[in-house]
Amino acid sequence: MSKTDKNFNIKNKSKTVWIALVIVVAAALGAFLYFKSQKSDTIVFGDTLKVHYEPAEAGEERLLKFIAENIAPDYGIKIEPVGIQDPIIANGAVADGEYAATIYQHEWYLRQVVEANGFGLTSLFPVFQWNFGVYSDKHKSIDELPNGAVIAIPADIGNQGQALWLLAREGLVELNPNVEPRTATLRDIVKNPRNFEFKELDFLTLPRVLDSVDAALGFIGNFDAGKIPREKGIFFPPPPRTFAAQFVVGTKFLNDPQIKKLQKVFADPRVQEYLKTTDDPLVKDSLTAVSDY
Repeated sequence: MSKTDKNFNIKNKSKTVWIALVIVVAAALGAFLYFKSQKSDTIVFGDTLKVHYEPAEAGEERLLKFIAENIAPDYGIKIEPVGIQDPIIANGAVADGEYAATIYQHEWYLRQVVEANGFGLTSLFPVFQWNFGVYSDKHKSIDELPNGAVIAIPADIGNQGQALWLLAREGLVELNPNVEPRTATLRDIVKNPRNFEFKELDFLTLPRVLDSVDAALGFIGNFDAGKIPREKGIFFPPPPRTFAAQFVVGTKFLNDPQIKKLQKVFADPRVQEYLKTTDDPLVKDSLTAVSDY
């Protein structure tokens, strides 16, 4: 065999080795991606279950701590409260089974999150209601709001609908009758007799702008966190059940035995009794028991 022949054989052998190596790596990568995609389907919940709450709402954390200490042990599980500010990350974590449940959102906000992100989430029942009202540095009642008053409202659609529905129920604006009022946005206002000027802001920033507007609408818990005295609240209507915080779990985990235990914990009558009777200043008059209204 000539020198040229030997070189040709060596090159072919090297090429064969590289092809085999590529096949092995591709197979390993395929297996890794497959098992990663199956991970969320093989979640096994232990005795400690993470439940998400909105960290800007101190009352939610206090409620979870009460449930963890006083109710969960009777059902043989432990609850670990987890505060995550980003709602998309939190809902994704519940859908994937990283967290067992979340309690921070009402059904109208949840619908928008699911539609926008395709999360597999199911709300099972209401847990509590947030008190939502009108605050002002300049006026003593909503009847005093002048023509052209500047009013700050939440920018996100779920909570903007709650603010506009409140104003509509008081006859201060009129909404398009063809739109579900709890999902209304500013473009759905068809009558604004006092010519209010609305400012859309992140609901967490509303307390910080109170001195620069005529009024702001939002959750008592957020204004508490912003050190705004409750005496500056000029209107607190009874919180409607339709905006109650929902107990939400990942849809594919509905039949998991630990998730079923967790459902029983939050459905325990002691949860509603606590909300009705607590003297905790971070909970009382900020979170309320679920009403029939």
